[in-house]
Amino acid sequence: MTLILFSILAIYIVSIFLLIYGFFKVKKYQKTDLKPQTSFTIIVPFRNEKENLPILLESFSNLNYPRDLFEVILVDDNSKEKFQVLNSKFQVSIIDNIRISTSPKKDAITTAMQQVKTDWVITTDADCIVLKNWLLAFDNYIQENKVSMLAGAVRYQCENSFLDHFQQLDLTSLQGATIGSFGINKGFMCNGANFAYTKSLFEKLNGFGGNEKIASGDDVFLLQKAIEKFPKEVQYLKADEAIVVTKPTENWKSLFYQRVRWAAKTTSYKSTFGKFLGLIVFFGNLSFVFGFFFLLFGIWSYPIFVLFAFFKFAIDYVLLSITNQFLTKNRIKSLLLSSLLYPFFSSTVALYSLFGSYEWKDRQFKK
Repeated sequence: MTLILFSILAIYIVSIFLLIYGFFKVKKYQKTDLKPQTSFTIIVPFRNEKENLPILLESFSNLNYPRDLFEVILVDDNSKEKFQVLNSKFQVSIIDNIRISTSPKKDAITTAMQQVKTDWVITTDADCIVLKNWLLAFDNYIQENKVSMLAGAVRYQCENSFLDHFQQLDLTSLQGATIGSFGINKGFMCNGANFAYTKSLFEKLNGFGGNEKIASGDDVFLLQKAIEKFPKEVQYLKADEAIVVTKPTENWKSLFYQRVRWAAKTTSYKSTFGKFLGLIVFFGNLSFVFGFFFLLFGIWSYPIFVLFAFFKFAIDYVLLSITNQFLTKNRIKSLLLSSLLYPFFSSTVALYSLFGSYEWKDRQFKK
């Protein structure tokens, strides 16, 4: 069994090393002084977000981008209280979601697409904040590169709590894997809170057709369809000014269900690399859990477990460190405790996602 666990660890280390290599292959982009040309429609699906939406809309008001080149469509997914926009500095409309599938968010984006008149759409979430040069960075990159889809980075706005630090570490690992996979031309993941594509590409891909039964995945499944058909037109925008800031979940239960929702999509990936990496990460974390219990029951000696943990944490730290530096420019907080807890949390999430249900926006969903 020891040989099996160390073999899994070896494959895990090689896989993470490839992501680290890929991370550096994606060059950091710095916006230039090009005159803005790209017209955007920002789509924001929401449900019961009356506290968060004003903050998001305020960040839109502060955008360093011509008002005539962007508009906002808010899609209300059956909120308990109707939200109204007063005295907006830019064009904004609120429409009701038209439900046609088991996926509220995909339906919301599909509904908004019927109203879109611009060349590009960019999706984000109601609990986010965008930086003032967000659209400018996307516009400049689009002008300089032949692209039809761009994935962007997301980070948390953390308070000084272990829960927030743990979530930032978890999100950092996902962002590192995302960027790294693009760097080795195996992109399979992105975040719908910062995701742009042309309306024409959406139509060519038949939107979310083919995965409507999966509640989430408005981002990754569309990305994987695009990469399958137009690989050279799908890229990652690794730019400081294009990072979107969002809120971490408020409690462990919400975090668990959120991660279950994300993990539940993995088995439906079209990307072979995505499925392979998901399995390797799962078994890499599970092997640590086995190793811990082997130590506890005296099957492993202390030096063997320490050696195993050191190699795993060392390769993890490199990917986390370079990604965190890009996302936050700060040191990683609660690193040791989070790293010890994460394999247990991640393994539980992965196993539960295979058969369990989860809550999302006060609704119950099954896999």
